[in-house]
Amino acid sequence: MRSTSRPAPKKTTAPKAATPSEDSAVPDFPAPNAFLMLLEGRAPWEYAALLAATPWLRRLPRGDGHPVIVFPGLGANDVTTQPLRRFLDGLGYETHPWHQGFNFGPRQGVLEQCSADVKALFKRHARPVSLVGWSLGGIYARELAKELPDHTRCVVTLGTPFTGHPRATNAWRFFELMNGRHVGDPLMLDQIRQTPPVPTTSIYSRSDGIVSWRCSVIEPDPAFGHSENIEVHASHLGLGLNPLALFALADRLTQDPQHWAAFDPQGAKRWFYRMPS
Repeated sequence: MRSTSRPAPKKTTAPKAATPSEDSAVPDFPAPNAFLMLLEGRAPWEYAALLAATPWLRRLPRGDGHPVIVFPGLGANDVTTQPLRRFLDGLGYETHPWHQGFNFGPRQGVLEQCSADVKALFKRHARPVSLVGWSLGGIYARELAKELPDHTRCVVTLGTPFTGHPRATNAWRFFELMNGRHVGDPLMLDQIRQTPPVPTTSIYSRSDGIVSWRCSVIEPDPAFGHSENIEVHASHLGLGLNPLALFALADRLTQDPQHWAAFDPQGAKRWFYRMPS
């Protein structure tokens, strides 16, 4: 039965200020378009180019044997980073996979295990560890360097979206599906955007079909004179196979953290790299 009594009048209150929600957040940059996504089919050719360039790459300066951990991208595992690790092993580094199967995001225990691995290698070798991360793996590398700066020699990321909004990528829906949570927490994004207090290099491509290249550019900060951006011509899926990216990576790993200098390609190499200011 419907009541016939008159409801009490509602109190008039001042409207609350609107607060942006995660779902209403708008990406800072547009995600790569369909044409760039189609260009991701270049990855097998980049691997073929790596094989063809092997004799040239073998002439690179030898590494000093320090340990390097390589973190795979979203939805990838250690198999995808094997060519990169084999390349670095051949130069004299001691590389290590992340040993956690497929990377479906920073679920419970993932970052804790990564931190334990860095500490164990630091203790075993009595020297800092270089952290290399491909795409989402680069987020792990950067965050570990912030947590363990004394254990970290340098950070090199490949196509890693550490600035801007996650929806400026074409992988955010997959990330949400695998993790069961929304992307875009402002506090988390601000933390990820902060540059690690160790030598940090971002290698990226303007023709990346998964991540907006603008999300991979370290903003200039006078407090961090040991950070840099290196642009190469590559696909997102091929960044860890691309000879130009691997040449830059190898060059960065040879740097002494105490006398770090920015990447400076000489001669004809300047034709293949763009150094944003």
